[in-house]
Amino acid sequence: GMSLPGSSSHPAESADKKADIEEAGRAVVKMLEMGLKPSDILTREAFEDAITVTMALGGSTNATLHLLAIAHAANVDLTLEDFNDFQERVPHLADLKPSGQYVFQDLYNVGGVPAVMKYLLKNGFLHGDRITCTGKTVAENLEAFDDLTPGQKVIMPLENPKRADGPLIILKGNLAPEGAVAKVSGVKVRNITGPAKVFDSEEAAIEAVLSDEIVDGDVVVVRFVGPKGGPGMPEMLSLSSMIVGKGQGDKVALLTDGRFSGASRGASIGHVSPEAAVGGPIALVKEGDIIKINIPAMTLDVDVSDEEMEQRRKEWVPREPKVTTGYLSRYRELVTSGNRGAILEVPKNK
Repeated sequence: GMSLPGSSSHPAESADKKADIEEAGRAVVKMLEMGLKPSDILTREAFEDAITVTMALGGSTNATLHLLAIAHAANVDLTLEDFNDFQERVPHLADLKPSGQYVFQDLYNVGGVPAVMKYLLKNGFLHGDRITCTGKTVAENLEAFDDLTPGQKVIMPLENPKRADGPLIILKGNLAPEGAVAKVSGVKVRNITGPAKVFDSEEAAIEAVLSDEIVDGDVVVVRFVGPKGGPGMPEMLSLSSMIVGKGQGDKVALLTDGRFSGASRGASIGHVSPEAAVGGPIALVKEGDIIKINIPAMTLDVDVSDEEMEQRRKEWVPREPKVTTGYLSRYRELVTSGNRGAILEVPKNK
């Protein structure tokens, strides 16, 4: 077989990965023989388990996008609001970077995701009886795995979790009537109220950070980078890293209709919907408007009256799209905002 890049430095891990790949191939053949289809496996319960594990492990805001899009493809009724039900009752257990001290390799070394699932199942958090790609149930699959290594520190116990509830929170308000997603695993701050510094691209925001225009207490708004605005939905990795690097991670909030990488830290709120490109309220925010982020109340508002917002909406002019030809322009025409998983959908009025 071919050797993978970097395979010499971690022979054990690479061998494990190679075994995984072969197992996956065998599993597909077995599913064909059993007549087991993705639609048999992708049930509502499967998505509930996926959200549960994501909350316990402190997964990224991208999980909302991916799971909503997969659910749509699988014809399962899943909404952004559903995430809040799990957020309320599933504690954050994994002490993983960027907000904790361990990395995924450490988790793998103490039993990995299967051991975490075993722990969650034993404590009543998962649907043990649903069918999986092995043709067996979740509970049957997990019997083959060890429990978490006794004395391990990567996964905190349910009695003493890293956080009593889940780290992915759906916020709503006059700035995000259809929702936005905050990841609050490493964030000490619960309430942020501050003036908006508004940018229509990530590049412009980065320039402002580098030239010290962003001060403590600011709410940095990066818009027109949503699914239609991008087009596509670029990750704001460098911007959030720079703010943290300047020591402003706890003092500056970042708000966007785009998305963040799993490595983003600080108060990052993404997928603001509807996005700016379709005239969502984030498009109407002006420099200096006071933005109020209230994590406990799950709200995201701009302190501007309904009348004033209505007036701005009337005056708002959609901007010329960045791409007008080819596949990307067709994508732009059909893509929904992040609250629906940025899926492609033929508009009803066409």
